[in-house]
Amino acid sequence: MNYESSFGGDAITARSEDLYGSDVDQDAKKKRRNTIIGVVIAIALLIAAGVYFFGGDKDAAAGEGAQAGAGGTDSQAPAVTVIVPGSGSVERVINATGTLAARREMPIGIAGEGGQVIRVLVQPGDWVKTGQVLAIIDQDVQTQQARSLAAQIQVNQADAVLAQNELDRALQLVDRGFISKADVDRRRATRDAANARVEIARAQLREAQARNGRLNIRAPESGLVLERNVEPGQVVGAGTGVLFRMAARGEMELRAQMSEADLANLSVGVRAEVRPVGAGRTFTGQVWQLAPVINETSRQGIARIALGYDKALRPGGFASAAVISGSSQSPVLPESAVLSDDKGSYVYVVGKDNKVERRNVTTGTVTPRGIAIASGITGKERVVLYAGGFLNPGETVRPQMQGAKAG
Repeated sequence: MNYESSFGGDAITARSEDLYGSDVDQDAKKKRRNTIIGVVIAIALLIAAGVYFFGGDKDAAAGEGAQAGAGGTDSQAPAVTVIVPGSGSVERVINATGTLAARREMPIGIAGEGGQVIRVLVQPGDWVKTGQVLAIIDQDVQTQQARSLAAQIQVNQADAVLAQNELDRALQLVDRGFISKADVDRRRATRDAANARVEIARAQLREAQARNGRLNIRAPESGLVLERNVEPGQVVGAGTGVLFRMAARGEMELRAQMSEADLANLSVGVRAEVRPVGAGRTFTGQVWQLAPVINETSRQGIARIALGYDKALRPGGFASAAVISGSSQSPVLPESAVLSDDKGSYVYVVGKDNKVERRNVTTGTVTPRGIAIASGITGKERVVLYAGGFLNPGETVRPQMQGAKAG
């Protein structure tokens, strides 16, 4: 009885342990299966993302991700987009900055003896013509002096007429013997001296009139008034200094600072595009003079770029310039294709075995089409366009020409 009870209890206990043990195993198997499924899905997503990033389209990426999730091949070469840039004409551009100024700046001071300024007739920014009066000087004293000289001419003319009449009478009497020839000669000399005094008085009057004409400040040439440094009531003279500044014919220039090497590659007459700060647009000019000397401290010289008048070109302002120094035949690549590291600039080229090869290049001018390559490639190579930074030399890829659909 006891043995049966004991045996029956042990059997029930063993059966219970088998049931609980099988449930634990099933839970563990489910967890392992879920883990494996999650890993497979993650790998599929990574493969799909890699294919999309390396140049494949979304459909191809989704297809490859599905294949990977379904147990496809794990070692598939990444697809990359490539271009064959060829070679084209690229303008050599020298970039520089400088200061705007009048091409021919004219300082204007007092030309006459000076005096008190009565009126100033122009303002900065006004256009003036050659000989136009800029400021009027008080001329009351000089005008009276001129009138005195004019009156002196009339006095001398009267003396000259009297001397001539006396000479005429003497000539009538000399034949009758009433006066001597010596008296006639004296009267002739008196007549000549009177005529000479008339000419002297006339010359003095013309001199006074010329001085009076120089009292007013006039424009020596047509152009644009830049500065006004005189006001009514001011007394001006020879030592007063510059009263006005003008730009002859309104012509402007950019005095661009350039290195010795850049100046050596320039010539007079080349085209330049100038962009003043704040103007929002560019102005076309040309180099009209290159500096004959180089600054010893900065090792730079000045290229003077001639510009026509425009109100946006203000002397003293800052501007940048792109000077076209010539053209050359070079490949042009988008910026995404050109990489750089501590060794310099480089690109990735896909060889005949579809293996990536690094090519060190020398970059040139940056154009709206991209970066010109001065050396390193000929333009006939297949150059990786995107994601070159994620490739390694010798890696096998699946090249796809830009614009072509994935197979």
